[in-house]
Amino acid sequence: MRVLLVEDQAQLAEGIRRGLVAEGFVVEVAHNGVDGQWMATEHTYDVLVLDIMLPGRNGYDVLRNLRALQVWTPAIMLTAKDGEYDQTDAFELGADDYLTKPFSFPVLVARLRALVRRGAPPRPVVLEIGDLMLDPNTRRVSRGGHPISLTAKEFAVLHVLMRRGGDVVHKSEIRDNVWDPAFDGSDNIVEVYIGYLRRKIDDAFGVVSLETVRGAGYRIVPAVEAASEPISR
Repeated sequence: MRVLLVEDQAQLAEGIRRGLVAEGFVVEVAHNGVDGQWMATEHTYDVLVLDIMLPGRNGYDVLRNLRALQVWTPAIMLTAKDGEYDQTDAFELGADDYLTKPFSFPVLVARLRALVRRGAPPRPVVLEIGDLMLDPNTRRVSRGGHPISLTAKEFAVLHVLMRRGGDVVHKSEIRDNVWDPAFDGSDNIVEVYIGYLRRKIDDAFGVVSLETVRGAGYRIVPAVEAASEPISR
């Protein structure tokens, strides 16, 4: 499994490289964004590990450029708790996962192996589930061609759900992906925004697509017409 690690802190990069090699990965390292982007476009890797704060070109710009060039290699972003950007930005630009520094090395290995197993099928820029459409670039959402106005947080929650293509997403995962790591509120905030979304993407159209999977989380599925009798949601 070939990994491209783009990290400007030489000591950290070498520590990660040695650890991954010991786990059976083949690792190449770049210490700035310009070299990292060039290597990712000129060579084939199973997964990319991109730091955000890189000299020459930051990790977000590298990822944005790679996706624009239709380089779909799975990418995991390394973020700092006090970084300028948050995880929502990473996902909107085409990241597949993220870790906040300092992170557990075994967790990094597990995440990388999961991304490698998942692979990198060509993916459209616009996300669609049934007649629900979300465009991360223009930040537009519509159902059946009718535009839906969402707040920034509502958009981010919907984006996380639609990126998973119908899979169940736990509310703690939504919270971690949408809210700042410093947010000290409870996971109930996710339930509040799920309610906001339901009213806008489902109730307003008389359909049901945003499902609660009890004890597991939430998922978006192709819409069906809402039943006339109350249903469990």
